[in-house]
Amino acid sequence: MDVLLKKNVDNLGDKDELVTVKPGYGRNFLIPQGYAILATSSIKKMHAETLKQRSHKAEKLKEEAQAIAAKLEKATIEVGAKVGENGKIFGSVTNVQLAEALEKAGYNIERKRIKLIGDAIKSVGTYKAEVSVHKEIKVNLDFNVVEG
Repeated sequence: MDVLLKKNVDNLGDKDELVTVKPGYGRNFLIPQGYAILATSSIKKMHAETLKQRSHKAEKLKEEAQAIAAKLEKATIEVGAKVGENGKIFGSVTNVQLAEALEKAGYNIERKRIKLIGDAIKSVGTYKAEVSVHKEIKVNLDFNVVEG
């Protein structure tokens, strides 16, 4: 069953993408929840025309994302956390704190586009995260968790 996504769906695709899914998944979840519409022949034609019009704008966005990714790879990001004895953090550091630290550094990246690599961060040190700057461009970011 072919559907046209109306919203971004994790592990399936992004908005305005034409994807093939199992009929039950499309009929019982995607379409009733408003995540997709059935891709009929007329919808496919309109989608093709829309894609032609958006291709130039998409190239510009991709170039901007590559520039941001290049800057982000070189950046040193520090996430402040309340630290107790022995360098243990009260609670843990999540993608929310990392998104706030990136915003302070001048990068406006949604927390949903940040995935922490590895286990929960519960102590001071250097860690890795995968930041999706664009749907085709992902950056592996090293960041430091410091007392603060």
